[in-house]
Amino acid sequence: MARARRGQGELEGQVLGALREADGPVTAAWVQERLGGDLAYTTVVTILTRLLAKDVVARERQGRAFLWTPTADVARLAALRMRRLLDGERDREAVLASFVTALPPGDEQVLRALLEAAGPGPVNRRNTGPADPGGTED
Repeated sequence: MARARRGQGELEGQVLGALREADGPVTAAWVQERLGGDLAYTTVVTILTRLLAKDVVARERQGRAFLWTPTADVARLAALRMRRLLDGERDREAVLASFVTALPPGDEQVLRALLEAAGPGPVNRRNTGPADPGGTED
């Protein structure tokens, strides 16, 4: 029976996961073998190259091959995907509001804690609006 087709995001996560399990830099062939060998070598190289462009892996030449190492984890890759989706929308506020209202209570509490811990810095650095609309400072 044929294996179901995997999406790009799923493949990226699997490739990055395989790299994170390695004891050091590895070749694309190693990654291909680690994932079960059912992916074409060129597909693995394509995914690695996309991950390189997203700055979540690094590569160094060794002879005629490249050795690949992870520079981020799967959570960072997921966050980059989420950010790319958000950046592609015209009404960011509506998307964020829909996302937040759909969160289960436990996730909402985690998000609130993370936002409080982050403080106003990211908002001010990105010049997207005032960090404290009330005009008070911490």
